Amino acid sequence: MITTKQFTLIHTDIYNIFISKEIFEPFADQKMSRVKVKTNHQNKTIEFYAAVKKDKMSGDYKMMFSKQKQKELELSLGDEFTIQLFEDTSKYGVDMPEELEAVLMSDYDAYTIFESLTKGKQRSIIYGVLRFKSSQQKIDKALIMCENLKRGNHDPIKMFKLE
Repeated sequence: MITTKQFTLIHTDIYNIFISKEIFEPFADQKMSRVKVKTNHQNKTIEFYAAVKKDKMSGDYKMMFSKQKQKELELSLGDEFTIQLFEDTSKYGVDMPEELEAVLMSDYDAYTIFESLTKGKQRSIIYGVLRFKSSQQKIDKALIMCENLKRGNHDPIKMFKLE
């Protein structure tokens, strides 16, 4: 499994994390564009999955770094933080919520349709379910999503709404 040593960066951009090509090279050589990320700042640690793209200006690599993640780390521009990259070995490029997995396992037709979608659409659905707080909400939205998939409604905006 490809992984980097933990390295230190300075938070210089409110939208992205920039990674030197020397550090990201082992992933790029294997044509990997998704990684699992572990970041630390002041005794706070978060892990997440991210897409990494080559920055056309510098030749280095960058990944989006949401304001929510920055807030979780209590990270401000100019702060130093540590980061480590790991090969993404997950099936979907994000952890599947238990509730969605259980609903898909109980509905073979919806599962088959879900598996036929692109990886990006699958991740969009997973993130759509993850945004709900309670387990019951996740189950309810997963059930609605399954019905919409079977009706042929793959529109991410309408995916979690009854029609």
